[in-house]
Amino acid sequence: MHKISWSACEANIPLEAPSLESIDNIDALLVAAKKVKECHRLLERGGINIVSELLKGEGTFYQLNHYPEEDVYDNETHSQYYYHNHRGIESEHGHFHTFLRSPSIPESIKPMEGFMHSEPWPSGEKAVAHFVCISMDDEGFPVGFFAVNRWVSAQTWYSAKDTIALLDSFCIDHAYPNLVVNQWLSAMFILFRPHIVALLEHRDKVIEFMHKTNPEVDVLEDRSLDMTGSLSITIDEWVLQLTEKAETLNHNID
Repeated sequence: MHKISWSACEANIPLEAPSLESIDNIDALLVAAKKVKECHRLLERGGINIVSELLKGEGTFYQLNHYPEEDVYDNETHSQYYYHNHRGIESEHGHFHTFLRSPSIPESIKPMEGFMHSEPWPSGEKAVAHFVCISMDDEGFPVGFFAVNRWVSAQTWYSAKDTIALLDSFCIDHAYPNLVVNQWLSAMFILFRPHIVALLEHRDKVIEFMHKTNPEVDVLEDRSLDMTGSLSITIDEWVLQLTEKAETLNHNID
């Protein structure tokens, strides 16, 4: 990911990085930043990193396999994630897929209508919302976020608005396979929430554009459209921007 942002429909639906002006909870993001950095510090002291902990004891790292094998699931928050690789993108070792399952999805949130359903969607107790993917480099550090089409993650297709409403529910609050890794991922959802929101809103715009361009095609199952948009990140740069913005607003960030 050399560009800060990339869109599957660059000419028609560009993707803009989140603006600091739109953030009204900078203090919460900075608290999450401290948690993210503390997680990195703890892992580095042990000579390990986020990715190495997920792959520990898993043997050969095979493309498409889930790591851990049975995914990570919190049976209280119903949050879920796994790590894998398949895209062959330069500078990416692999990426996380992040989900929220049915028990934590309110009945008021319904799957989007107006699509062909040429492939079945998970429904009822099996319904699952997919948030975003987090790209990791060979050193175990995050380098970007991206959003995907429905078929990629076999998700139930909820609107960006409804998916964003579920973001606060994502939290892995147990020690398997590693407590620090789970705390890190949960904090990343807060620290980079503006990026996640931007990607989900952009995702829906891309899908709508592609649907109107080729109405006879089930856009959600179009294998030529896998990733709808991506945003490159650097934790230190983002935290510096947030800190400078907080200082201008006279926030107490101690």
